[in-house]
Amino acid sequence: MTSTPAGPATSTPPNPVRRTIAITVGVLVVLVIAFFAFAGLYTDWQWYRQLGFDGVLVTQWTARVVMFLVGFVAMAAPVFAAIQLAYRLRPVYARLSSQLDHYQEVVEPLRRLAMWGIPVFFGFFAGFAASAQWETVWLWANGVTTGQTDPQFGLDTGFYLFQMPFYSVVLGFASAVLLICLLVTAVVSYLYGSVRVGQRELRISKAARIQLAIVAALYVAVQAASLWLDQYKTLTTQGDRFTGASYVDVNAVIPGLGILSVAAAIVAALFIVTAIIGRWRFPLIGTALLIVSSLVVGVAYPWAVSQFQVAPNLETYEAPYVTRNLKATKFAYGIEGLEKTPYEAVTTAEQGQLRADADTTASIRIMDPAIIGPTVRQLEQYRSYYQFQNPLDVDRYEIDGKTQDAVVSVRELNLDQLGNAQSWYNNTLVYTHGYGVVAAKGNERTDDGNPVFLERGIPTSGDLTQNEKYEPRIYFGESSPPYSIVGAPEGSNPVELDYPRGEDGADQTRTTFQGDGGPDVGNPFNRLLYALKFQSTDILFSDGINEESQILYDRNPRDRVQKVAPYLELDSDPYPSVVDGRVVWIIDGYTLSNNYPYSSIVSLRDAISDTTNTQPRVALDDVNYIRNSVKATVDAYDGSVTLYAWDDQDPLLQAWQKIYPSTLKPVSEMSGDLMSHVRYPTDLFKVQRAMLGTYHVDDAQSFIRRDNAWRTPQDPVTPANLQPPYYLTMQMPGQDQPSFSMFTSFIPASVGDDERNVLLGYLAVDSNAGSEAGKKGEDYGTLRMLEIGADVSVPGPGQVQNEFRSNADVAREVNLLQQGQSDVLNGNLLTLPVGGGLLYVQPVFVQASSGTQLPQLRKILVSFGKQVAFEDTLQQALDKLFGGDSGATAGDDGTTPSPSTTPGATPSPEPTDGTDTPPAGVGDETARLLQEAREVMLARDDAMQKGDWAAYGEQDERLTNIIDRLIQLDGE
Repeated sequence: MTSTPAGPATSTPPNPVRRTIAITVGVLVVLVIAFFAFAGLYTDWQWYRQLGFDGVLVTQWTARVVMFLVGFVAMAAPVFAAIQLAYRLRPVYARLSSQLDHYQEVVEPLRRLAMWGIPVFFGFFAGFAASAQWETVWLWANGVTTGQTDPQFGLDTGFYLFQMPFYSVVLGFASAVLLICLLVTAVVSYLYGSVRVGQRELRISKAARIQLAIVAALYVAVQAASLWLDQYKTLTTQGDRFTGASYVDVNAVIPGLGILSVAAAIVAALFIVTAIIGRWRFPLIGTALLIVSSLVVGVAYPWAVSQFQVAPNLETYEAPYVTRNLKATKFAYGIEGLEKTPYEAVTTAEQGQLRADADTTASIRIMDPAIIGPTVRQLEQYRSYYQFQNPLDVDRYEIDGKTQDAVVSVRELNLDQLGNAQSWYNNTLVYTHGYGVVAAKGNERTDDGNPVFLERGIPTSGDLTQNEKYEPRIYFGESSPPYSIVGAPEGSNPVELDYPRGEDGADQTRTTFQGDGGPDVGNPFNRLLYALKFQSTDILFSDGINEESQILYDRNPRDRVQKVAPYLELDSDPYPSVVDGRVVWIIDGYTLSNNYPYSSIVSLRDAISDTTNTQPRVALDDVNYIRNSVKATVDAYDGSVTLYAWDDQDPLLQAWQKIYPSTLKPVSEMSGDLMSHVRYPTDLFKVQRAMLGTYHVDDAQSFIRRDNAWRTPQDPVTPANLQPPYYLTMQMPGQDQPSFSMFTSFIPASVGDDERNVLLGYLAVDSNAGSEAGKKGEDYGTLRMLEIGADVSVPGPGQVQNEFRSNADVAREVNLLQQGQSDVLNGNLLTLPVGGGLLYVQPVFVQASSGTQLPQLRKILVSFGKQVAFEDTLQQALDKLFGGDSGATAGDDGTTPSPSTTPGATPSPEPTDGTDTPPAGVGDETARLLQEAREVMLARDDAMQKGDWAAYGEQDERLTNIIDRLIQLDGE
C-alpha cells in the first residue's frame, strides 16, 4: 500500500457566479433605496410646484446641501491635515516601548483607511450639524437693520436678531473642529513617537510641539472671541428678576468677560511663543491663571457685588436697568401702545342702568361655541360620515347692514363612521370632501334653546351664500382624509359623492372636482411614485384613476401654510370664513425670536395654554419677541395658499422675504370682504396678556416690588386651566361705537392656593380690521386696559361662579333642570364693562345624561356686584337684575322658551332656507307638524345608519302618526 503525501493547503477560489449574484443584489438594493429616496423628493417637489411655492423647497434643498458641504469640508479638511502632518512629521528613528510597538502593529494595516475614514466620519457629522443651522446662516446673510439700538452697547438690535446667533454658531463649530484636531494630533503623535511619556518625563518632538502649540493657540483664541461675544449675550440672558443686563452684569460680569477675553488672547499668544521657542511653562502658567481668573472675576466678584451692594439697595441700583427691560419688553411684545383708563366700577344695580350700553347688550353672545357643537352636529350632520369641529369658531358677518357675531364651522368628512362601507375605493375616490358652512347667531336662540342659523342645510342656504358663485365643497379642512384622488375628463360620469340628496327622488348627488388642487397622477410614472409614497398598490392598479386625476394630500390648512412658510409659528386656531363666494381658512402666522435685547422671555407653550388649547405644540418655546407678521388663507375647495405680509415693518419678516422672495403678497391686495373677516389673533393676545400681568406698570419701583402684579384667572368652569379670551362686538368705555374685539380679565397674582379672586384689570383689543380693500382699520390692534379702582371690591370670575353655585334660588332651579336624567352644562362666563360696573353673563345648557346628547340653552345667569339673576332668557335676566327694566335690549328679546320641551330631547329644527317663519299659507299647527316630521325623518335616517332598528321603528311610527294628523288637518 502506498500513500500520497499531503501537499500544502490551498484555498478554494471564489465562485464567480456567487460574486456576480452578490454584486447584482447589492446594486439592486442601492437602486431600490435610491428610487425610494427619489420618489420622496420628487413628490415633494410636485406638491410645492402645484401650489406655486416650489421656490421654497428649492431654497431649502440648496441651503441644506451648501451648508452640508461647508460643514463637511470645514471639519474634514482640518482633521485630515492634522492627521497627515502628525504622521509625516513623526521622527524616523524613535525608541518605542513594547506597548507602542504593539499598538503600531495593530494600527498600521488600517492606517490608510483611518487617515481618510476619520476625517470623513467627523465630516459627515459636522455636515449634518451645519445643514441644521442653515436658517441661522441665511438670516445672517440677509439680515436687516431695525432702527432700534440697545441701551448698553448702542448696537442696532438687528445685531442680536441676526448676527449674534450666527457668530455663536461659527465659534461653537470652530471650537469643535479645533478640539478634535488637537485630540487626533496628540493621539497620532503618541502612536508614532513624537510624544513620549516615561520615567516621569514628557518628551515632545519639535514638529509635534509646533503643531500642538499652534492648534492650542487657535483653540484658546476662539475661546477669547467667545468670551467677548458673551458680553453681548448678557442682554438676552434671563436673570432672577428680568431678562437683560442688570447692575451686576453691567458693572461686574461684562467688564469681567472683557478682561477674561483679553487674558485668553494673551494665553493664545503664549502658545504661539511656545511653538517658536519651545517653552511650555509660559502658556501652561497662563492657562492656570486664566482658570483662576475666571473663578475670581467671573464668579466671586459678581456674587460679592450682588450680595453686599445690590441686594440691600435693590431699587436704587436696579431701577435704571429695569426701566430698560420695561421699555424693550413692551416693544418686543407689541404692548407699548396700551391705552390705560381708570375704572371706578359700581356694584349696585339700578333700573335703566344699561340704557347707554344698549348696542353692547344686543350683541352679547349666549351661544357658547365650546358647548353647542353636539347640537349643531345633531341638527346639521345629516349623515354619520359628516362631522363638525368642536369647539366651533367665532366670526362675524354683515347682515342687513349690521355686523352679526356668529359661531361657525364647516361640515367635514369622518370616514371612520363609514363602518363596513370603508374601502380604498370609497375612502379615496368617492368620499372626497365635506359640504358647506354652518353658521348661527351668537346672540340669539330659538324657543326650544337651539341656535338660530344664518347658514345651514344641504344644499346650503342662508344669508352667507347668496353669492351666485358660492362654492360649498370642502376638499381641504382640519379633518380631511389623508389623501383623495379626484378629477375626470369632461363628460364622464361623476364618481365623487357630493351630498346625500338628489333631484327627482334620487338619494344622492355626485360631482367631479374642477379645480387645480393637487399633483397630477394621470400618467403611470406619477402613479408609481405616489403608490410608493403612500404604500398603496391600489393607486397603481385602480381603473378609477384617469388621465385627468389629481391627488390631494397634506390637506389640513395649518399644515399647508406651515410647509410653504416654514419660518412662521402658526396660530393654533385657524377659522373658516365665506369670502367673496369661497370658503377659506384664515390662519395667523408669527415671526419669533429669543434674542431681542432686554426683553423678558416667556414660555410660548404656557402662555397660549388654556381650556380651549390644553396641550399646544410649538417649534420655539422660550421667546422674547413676537409679531403677527403674516395673514394666510387656504381655499377650502382647491387648497390654494395665499400669504399676505401683514406687518411689513417686522425686520424678521423682511429678512425672510429676502430668503424666500415672491412668496408674500402685500396687504394692498387683500379684498374688502377678506379684510372684514380678519381678526386679531388669539395666541398673540394670550401672549400679550401673559406679559401684561407684570408689564402693565410703567415705573421700575412698582415692577421691582411686584406690588401690583396680576395674572389671568383660572377658568371658573374648568379650574385646572386658564380662562380663554373671547370675541364679542362691544363698546368699551371711551369708544364711540361698538367694535368686534377680544377680551380678558385679571386678578391679583398669588403664590399657591392663597389667592384673592377680585378683578383688578380688564383688557380688550380691537379685532376689527375694517372692510376696505387693502387697508387696515385705524383702530385695529389697539389695546385698551381698564384699571379697576381698589376702593370697591369687584368679584372676579371664580368668585362669581362660586356665587352662582351657592345661591339657593339658582341651586333650586338647577336641581329642577337635572331631573329626568339630564346634565346641566355651564357655558363661558363672560365679563362685560357696562352700566358703570362689571356685568357677568353665563349661559346654562341642558342635555340628556346618555343617548343622544343635544345641549340646549335653558337659562341665563347674570351677576352685577353681589346681585344675581337666573332666568330663561338674557332679556328677562337683565331686566330682573336691574330693577325690572335694564334699559337695554338683548339679542334674545322676544324669545318665548318652550316649557314643554324635555331637556336634552331633539328639538324641532328651523326651516332649511335659514328663515324662522313657516312657508306662506301654512297654518301654525301644520307648520309645527311639518317641522316635527322633518326632525323625525332625520332621526329615523340616523337610526338606520347606526343599525338601531328598534329606534328606526319608533321613529317610523311617529312619522306615520304625524302624516295621519296632517291628512286630518287637510280635510278640515
